[in-house]
Amino acid sequence: CAEDELGLGASHEGIMVLDQSVKTGTPASEFFKIETDVVFEIGLTPNRIDGASHFGVARDLAAYLRQSREIKNIKPEVDQFKVDNTKRTIPVTIEDEEGCIRYSGLTISGIEVKDSPDWLKNKLKSIGLNPINNIVDITNFVLYETGQPLHAFDADKIKGDRVIIKTLAEGTTFITLDEVERKLSNKDLMICNEKEGMCMAGVFGGLDSGVSNQTKNIFLESACFNPVYIRKTSKRHILNTDSSFRFERGSDPNITIYALKRAALLIKEMGGGTISSEIQDVYPNKVEDVKIELSFEYLNRLIGKVIEKKTVHNILESLDFKIEQESPEKLSLLSPAYRVDVTRPSDVVEEILRVYGYNNIETSDSVRSSISYRNNPDREKLTNLISDLLSSNGYNEIMSNSLTPSSYYEDKPNADKELVRILNPLSTDLNAMRKNLLFGGLEAIIYNSNRKKADLMLYEFGNVYHVNPDKKTDDPHDKYEEEEHLALFLTGEKHEANWSTPTSKTNFFQLKSYVEIILKRLGYTPDKLNTSSSECDHLSEGLKISFNEKEIVQYGIVNKKLLKKFDIINPVYLAVFKWDNILSQVAGNRTSFIPVSKFPEVKRDLSMLIDRSVKYEDIKNIAFKTERNILKSVSLFDVYEGEKIASEKKSYAVSFVLQDERKTLEDKQIDKVMKKLISSFERELKAQIRS
Repeated sequence: CAEDELGLGASHEGIMVLDQSVKTGTPASEFFKIETDVVFEIGLTPNRIDGASHFGVARDLAAYLRQSREIKNIKPEVDQFKVDNTKRTIPVTIEDEEGCIRYSGLTISGIEVKDSPDWLKNKLKSIGLNPINNIVDITNFVLYETGQPLHAFDADKIKGDRVIIKTLAEGTTFITLDEVERKLSNKDLMICNEKEGMCMAGVFGGLDSGVSNQTKNIFLESACFNPVYIRKTSKRHILNTDSSFRFERGSDPNITIYALKRAALLIKEMGGGTISSEIQDVYPNKVEDVKIELSFEYLNRLIGKVIEKKTVHNILESLDFKIEQESPEKLSLLSPAYRVDVTRPSDVVEEILRVYGYNNIETSDSVRSSISYRNNPDREKLTNLISDLLSSNGYNEIMSNSLTPSSYYEDKPNADKELVRILNPLSTDLNAMRKNLLFGGLEAIIYNSNRKKADLMLYEFGNVYHVNPDKKTDDPHDKYEEEEHLALFLTGEKHEANWSTPTSKTNFFQLKSYVEIILKRLGYTPDKLNTSSSECDHLSEGLKISFNEKEIVQYGIVNKKLLKKFDIINPVYLAVFKWDNILSQVAGNRTSFIPVSKFPEVKRDLSMLIDRSVKYEDIKNIAFKTERNILKSVSLFDVYEGEKIASEKKSYAVSFVLQDERKTLEDKQIDKVMKKLISSFERELKAQIRS
């Protein structure tokens, strides 16, 4: 193998040839002097940017460990830092003080850009970074060590020997390190010289001002930028870097000088050179520590336990909180500037509790509760009820992202007015809130289909969002509406092929059966539901079911043009329940066990010739309207259209089930009901009864 194939270097000149004196069987790690260490990976929530460094993690660990033992805080000293001369001073000016909170910098002259020593390469590799050269590697090392991003400029390329932090005119072109020419916004904060931009502040460097192998003199930057500026620039240009990750969440304005000195000393050690200027530190509006009043009564009430004041002191001091004043009732605290997530008393309580230990809060033996009557349905209970029903019938639950591409809806009328767009989208593919659950389901279907899992039964509970532009209100926020839906998806084969059962495709009636099962489980009575043709744009064919003039569900087959956009070959059957409408109606519904009737049911069939425009639903509705007492069910079992009847006609064969729960039906009573039904069909549908 070559060096790069083994991860031992960057050379790919050919197979590595070892010295013949090396004994066969010698471990490669021993010969190449490979160090072995343990790498810990931690998961940070977005609010804990103070932990996005080795210092930050160590600081938190020390706070916990200090509660039970003596712990010393040790970090690299920078006392040796000194200015060698001031021959290359580059002054700094902040024109946009809102965008740039603090800017510190210095020059180092006479450096040598070369490969980093092995110890530094190994440390960077252990956290997934590729070594580049000693200068860039040191800035990355200090970034991960302290959490403070740094940037090195080639000092000889700073035109006018002056650094200016400002924004540039809208549409200004700028070529970044990845050799892409970008159009700047007039809200992008830039690090400039007297003539042009050199770097997108806190996000990405410029091609013409960066450090190269020929660089001899550098200007080293250590700054603190407004998180909003950095986040918007990063999203606007789709540039996500280690620096932007930290700046857009809030960096520590009080560590810039320490990080600058730390990096400067390492550069002198590994690249030579002299520090040729005083530190240029511009800090227009100092960021003060946040003042917070914490009462002991509030602390104990929120935690549910009285914690000793000495323990509270110890925890707060170990987390760098300063206690300005203390009284028997409360503490006056200063939260460190780097803790951007701690601004309220409740935040301080959370800090105390997480170090003290949630497991150390005992569960009370007493129960404090009140009994209240609520007629509204239990949303969670009903959701779980239907989830269990679907899962037990072979469905798998999916959870899709609420953020979606706006392009999914652009061909729909009023899309711009009704779509809820994200002001600061994570990407162009996640720039709007979903208006339905369909597209998330289709994404799941094609994802599984591409992995040879094409036979799918899926369901999802989720919220959908839209703007109602016609709603008249004084508050524009009231035009934003949110609904909960339940979506079912069927596609592929009903079951895998086997020796005893042939395969069969999923179809509309399979979906229809699940829709009816869900409605019955929720307590709906079939004969009280109104069925009509679906109005959904996404369905080529389908039905809509309503109750008390409120839509409950629409279901049918998804439009082929839509499936083609997702490269889905098999038909997809979709049902969408308006869950909020259902919950508002089912409060009074009760499902209970009904014993099998002691009295037999009677089945009668009718064949009738009707107009082609007449729907089965019309026949069903007329039947239940005509006979409400003993008519139990109506079903269509045969349809005929052909040469033997007129082209504008069709023949329906319909079955009626009659049953009296109190007694056995007599022929006289049955005949009476059937005559009433025939009379109603002839009168309202102009039907010709054939048998």
